[in-house]
Amino acid sequence: MIKNFDEIQNASKESMDATMRSFGALSKTSQAIAAEVADYSKKSFEDGTRVLEKLLGARSLDKAIEIQTDYAKTAYEGFVAQATKIGELYADLAKETYKPFEAYVAKVSPAK
Repeated sequence: MIKNFDEIQNASKESMDATMRSFGALSKTSQAIAAEVADYSKKSFEDGTRVLEKLLGARSLDKAIEIQTDYAKTAYEGFVAQATKIGELYADLAKETYKPFEAYVAKVSPAK
């Protein structure tokens, strides 16, 4: 009986340790994602402001269309790059939050 109690207590401790490590990884990666989004938002706003200033200074409709077209292309490319980077961060988030449980799950799972 005592042996089983010790096993249950050890399993519970291992589970809690894995959960705490997982929360640590979640917190760290979430902060990185939030920082990336904030940086991208700031850069996007600044780029949009610069383009607006250029548009207001355009002397012809052709020049305004050229400025807008260049901006749209650059903004799209930047968005795709940022979305890719954020996607990779979320994939890392999933891996890092699961990693503490891998050994625990392997130990607790019944043998096949």
